[in-house]
Amino acid sequence: MNRLRAGYCLWQNPFNAAQKQYISFEKCAAIVFWSKNPRPLLPHLAEIEARGIRFYFQYTVNDYVHEGLEPGLPPLSERIATFRELSRRIGRQRVIWRFDPIVMGAGLTVETVLARLRELATALAPYTEKLVFSFLDMYRKTQRNLASLDASLRAPTEAEVYRIAEGVAEMNAALPRPLLLAACAEELDLQRFGVEKNRCIDAGLLCRLCPADADIHRIYGGLAPREQGGLLAPSRRPGRPLKDTGQRKACGCAPAKDIGSYNTCLHLCAYCYANSSKAAVLREMEKTDSNSEKL
Repeated sequence: MNRLRAGYCLWQNPFNAAQKQYISFEKCAAIVFWSKNPRPLLPHLAEIEARGIRFYFQYTVNDYVHEGLEPGLPPLSERIATFRELSRRIGRQRVIWRFDPIVMGAGLTVETVLARLRELATALAPYTEKLVFSFLDMYRKTQRNLASLDASLRAPTEAEVYRIAEGVAEMNAALPRPLLLAACAEELDLQRFGVEKNRCIDAGLLCRLCPADADIHRIYGGLAPREQGGLLAPSRRPGRPLKDTGQRKACGCAPAKDIGSYNTCLHLCAYCYANSSKAAVLREMEKTDSNSEKL
């Protein structure tokens, strides 16, 4: 909030500290928040809206309480309550439920994961329009951190991915108000189960949330011109979705400015790819200055 009030922030490449860039909020039309606990931001939503900035949330609610994979999170009941409160405050179309990532091993089977998804869907489905799920990517640091907790924790096999997708589709069809289903950055094609490829930075949703914003509709609603100032350089061919070329091949996100930082989350989830280790997070957090230019 301090950086938003100042009107800019400093972004630093996590892989090359010498590469820095100043990001201005002067023409910021919308923000996409990723969170597992957005409660601390709730008191500030009115101020963000008063600045003319639209926003929506990618809100991850998993249930790995028994396995201890998410040690820094509030109790599951509190996270569900926050989800509902946020949805009532800003609208169900602006709170996207993520179950992310799906992990196997340590007693986690296809059946147990689907059972937990069904229970969460009962609590959350009336408060959202969409469920996004993804499967564990076993980066080297992820493998190391998971192994320190339980050596049997692993990514789902291809067969398990298909069984989970089928189970999620069956669960969804039984809901009084079925959700839109999407898988995030998934190479396998799950469309036969009614699961589309996700777009976390969703051009269609941004246009929907900003109906009177000419720039949003010019950038995201039609064909992208070759020159888009500091935000968009890529063009696209007719019929092709606008894509952020800086993201993974399987990622469907539209172009945006990512101002997050690695090794700054005290949730300390064992599967996290953005934290290299608990020690690295604690070192970074010791340097945190809420008045700094850098987030």
